[in-house]
This record gives sequence, C-alpha cells and structure tokens, in this order.
Amino acid sequence: MNQPPPNKSNSPVTLGRRAALGSAGLATLTAWLARPLQGLADDPPETPPEKPIEQPAEKTNTQPQQPAPPSDTPPPYLDRIGLQLYTVRDQMAEDPATTLKAIAAAGYKQVELMKINRDSLQIAAIARDNGLMVHSGFLDWRTIATPSADGVMPVEQTVEMAERIGLRHVVFGYIDRKSRETADQCKAIAERANQAARRTRDAGMRMAYHNHSFEFAKLPGADKAAYDIFIERFDPQLMDFELDVFWAKLGGRDPLDLMKHLAGRITMLHLKDLKAGVGVIYDEGNVPEDAFQECGDGVIDLPGVMRLGKEIGVQECHVEQDESPAPLESIVQSYQFLSGKKA
Repeated sequence: MNQPPPNKSNSPVTLGRRAALGSAGLATLTAWLARPLQGLADDPPETPPEKPIEQPAEKTNTQPQQPAPPSDTPPPYLDRIGLQLYTVRDQMAEDPATTLKAIAAAGYKQVELMKINRDSLQIAAIARDNGLMVHSGFLDWRTIATPSADGVMPVEQTVEMAERIGLRHVVFGYIDRKSRETADQCKAIAERANQAARRTRDAGMRMAYHNHSFEFAKLPGADKAAYDIFIERFDPQLMDFELDVFWAKLGGRDPLDLMKHLAGRITMLHLKDLKAGVGVIYDEGNVPEDAFQECGDGVIDLPGVMRLGKEIGVQECHVEQDESPAPLESIVQSYQFLSGKKA
C-alpha cells in the first residue's frame, strides 16, 4: 500500500505468538536474527476447506477458494519471491540495514521499494549487499493523480531516479479520494498514466498500476468501476497491472477470475491473505487491522494464485501485509507457508 496508513480500527487483533514482538527496535531485531527461523512458526497455518466463490455479486469474503497444495508441490516464484517493504515500514525507518538482513534471513529473494527517491538508492544498495534483488518500486502517486500539487516529483525526474536505482518496474499505487470521484476523473488519470508509462518504457522499464479496493466500487452515475475504466483505458503496450489479490477480494472480485481476464497484462502480484468473514469494503480507511492475515491464514488460495500467475506471464510476486503487530514474524510465517516448510 503506497499511501499514508489507513485509519486504525478499534477492533482487537488476536495474533497469538506474533503479538509479543510488536514494533521491533534495534535490540529486538538483532535478537530476532539470532533465533532459528523455524522456531518462529511452531504452529502450522490453518488452511480452510474449499468452496468456489461467484463474482461480481459476492458480498462477503467468508469462503476459501481452494485448499492449499500438498507440501511436496510448492508454488512457483520461490526462487525470486519478494517482500514489499511497506510491511516492515516501522523497522525500516529505525534500522534499514538490520531489517533488510532479517528479510533475507527469512528466505526472501528480493524487495519492492516503498518509494522512488534518493534515499532508495542507499536502500537498494544495502538490499543487494544482502543478496536481495531490487526490481520494483513505487513512485509518488501524486506524480500521476495530482501532478500540479506542490512538491511533487515530475515524471521525468522519477524515471531518471528509477534508472539510477536499477529498477525494471515503476508502480503507480494510489489515488486520493477527491481525484477518483467520477468516471471522467478516472479517465483523465488513465491518460496521464499512459503518458508517464510511455516515458518509463522509453527508459527501458515498465509501469504498473497497483489496486486497492476502492477501484471496484461503481462510480456515481456510471455503470462501471474505476478498475473497469483502467482496464479499458490503459494502453496494453504501455501500462501493466500489479494485482493485489487481497484488495481485489476485499472489493468483491475473485482474484483468479480477474487474473484470467487480464492474462498477459499482469506483470506482478501482491500476496496477502484475507480473514474469513470480512465483508466487501471499498473504503480503505475502514478496513479492520486484523483483516490482513499471513499467507495461509485466510480465504485466498495464494498457491493457486501463484500457479496461475506463472501461466499468464506474471514476472514477480511480492508478499505484503499492510497491518501486523509483529511484521517480522508475519513475514516468516508467510514465507514458510508458501515454501511448504510447514505441514
């Protein structure tokens, strides 16, 4: 999620063994690195039974899509599985070097940058020193949504910085509320995205749009949602999609169906699980914190998503968990589930 953190919910978050870690400081991070990774996830993740979900009429997210595959058939992308650094944003702010070392120790092979700016040059260098690839990063969403606002980095400068970092993918990942209220606004954003993507392509990179759930709500006076406009208006030769399956599911869309519909246009996936029983929520500020679950603890068939991704040309998969009281333990648990290290 490339935006300010959403409004916090007052709902209690009950995450068992993870709660003890909380927001890790430097001492806790150092101690964490010294612990065996297997010991951080003693309890196997629960995988609910399968029941297909129809869409787009779905109004609740209470049923899983498919059971997890047997542990001897792990999904693809594990040799390059990534982590979106927003998951560990507090730890990165306090000690990026130790945090990146912890990410590599957990098993991840690459990271996706929260921002494309001068600070990210150093972050990318530290990541690569720890054996982590850095192929993707988020530009300031205002560059496309509100380009005339004060202090916004122009597209040209953003592309130049992305080149210096050595990125392959530049991600446009949010639109503020007042800029997404009408179909005409969304059409204008799609055109500006195409223009920015042309500059990105000319520099040897690709631009992708990362969704939340607001894009799936019908726009006032229109028979379609913003995401439908983007599918129609994004130039397939210029603009790709980075599909966040959690937010798509939260917006009432079946991620697998959406992936099939956009085959060849999705270059990256964001992987996180959705707690059972959470209804469709379009307002990203009203999502309970415990709706965000580790991979394998919710209703989305993430191994199935990854297998389908391989079939339709997805290049990168990044784990992301927007909210967790213990992000470092969360990323270990998600990796172990996806890699089949836990039964």
